Amino acid sequence: MLTPLKDRACLLRDLAPVLVLAALTGACSSGPAPATFDLSAPTSRIRGAAGVQVLVNEPAALQALATQQILVKDASGSVSFIGGGQWADNLPRLIQTRLINTFENASQLRGVSRPSSGAVADVQLISELRRFEIATPDNLAVAEISVKIVSDQNGRIVNGRIFRASVPASAVDAPNAARALDEALSVVMLDIVRWVSGSPLPRREEPGDLGSQSQVPDRDKAPT
Repeated sequence: MLTPLKDRACLLRDLAPVLVLAALTGACSSGPAPATFDLSAPTSRIRGAAGVQVLVNEPAALQALATQQILVKDASGSVSFIGGGQWADNLPRLIQTRLINTFENASQLRGVSRPSSGAVADVQLISELRRFEIATPDNLAVAEISVKIVSDQNGRIVNGRIFRASVPASAVDAPNAARALDEALSVVMLDIVRWVSGSPLPRREEPGDLGSQSQVPDRDKAPT
């Protein structure tokens, strides 16, 4: 005859497959998968800074923004997330990609890429995603990014600026919030491209670009 302790062990062993199946069934029946929303890249053409190579870093962000969740923040600063929707990728990485696309679409720069490309750059854009949320009770989609232009040759900060835009959201649900945040981000990204393209940017010196010709002895000069 089994002791009570052995009875309990046998019961748990027999029920283990049933418990696992119940857990899987519960996970599968927890509701429909959230809708996935992408961000767009504006296509306006902007002139300036021709011939400059720019690397666009992934924006730094606090943990609440470094997710795929769509953020809501009330007047007290309390943070929550909108159910039923998510971004197509981790938000800072997605914004990095769309900012690169905006430069490619809008600018006359020689080349724009991410640091992992291995490209040799003239400058890097170092940024921080400061806000990307639906602000209640006004229901405003707010996008705010701090950007610094850094010389890739010596690490010196050439210029810096904070870009911010807000767009009304018609409702605080996933589709309307995503649409309004996409519009606000498009304004910010175009402003960033205009600012970078219109700034005097340092350029990495290339062989043949140095004033080395002045150091070459003048062969026509008569010896003393």
